Amino acid sequence: MPFKITDFSITTLDDNKFVRPVRLHYSQNGSKRSWEAVQSYDSVSVLLYHTEKQAFLLVKQFRPAVHLHHPEHYFTYELCAGIVDKNASLKQITREEINEECGYDVPLRKIRKVSSFFTNVGVTGCRQYLFYATIDESLKVHAGGGIHNEEIILEFIPLDQAREFLLDENIAKPPGLMFAFYWFFEQFEKHGANIFIDGQSSPGHR
Repeated sequence: MPFKITDFSITTLDDNKFVRPVRLHYSQNGSKRSWEAVQSYDSVSVLLYHTEKQAFLLVKQFRPAVHLHHPEHYFTYELCAGIVDKNASLKQITREEINEECGYDVPLRKIRKVSSFFTNVGVTGCRQYLFYATIDESLKVHAGGGIHNEEIILEFIPLDQAREFLLDENIAKPPGLMFAFYWFFEQFEKHGANIFIDGQSSPGHR
């Protein structure tokens, strides 16, 4: 098992770094109401397809919140992603995350926007911007794994196994990854190998 987790416990938050619990007060149709929410950051994510390996590059991480509710899961499969917490373009933030987490230096022209959507609408309501990029070993600059204490493990999912992976409920993964895979399958069926061409805009985002 790649992640050894011990002494798992719960405490209340006093000093919040990335999220801030809040109580929201409002009126709806004349009735006063309140709602507990969390203020956090928007984020970017990117579906990476390795053209030489014919595989998607995903990251595996220990997610304490997932382990809290589902102790059998010691890691989740995710897209390379990061929060939008700096004064830079979304593409530039995405490029930096690819470098930090996966070890590939991808030119901005190879990073294409797919779409955006809202995540965890009942608690954070943050927006995630999804991108797509192709990679190969000529872009590899280091081993990846993230910075500080992220402890990210990289794993390739072969294209011919991706549909089975997508629908396997025993594999912990977020809906953004599932959406990205479905998007890729749809584009591949429509455009074939053209989806791998550098700098090509995705349909609807030219």
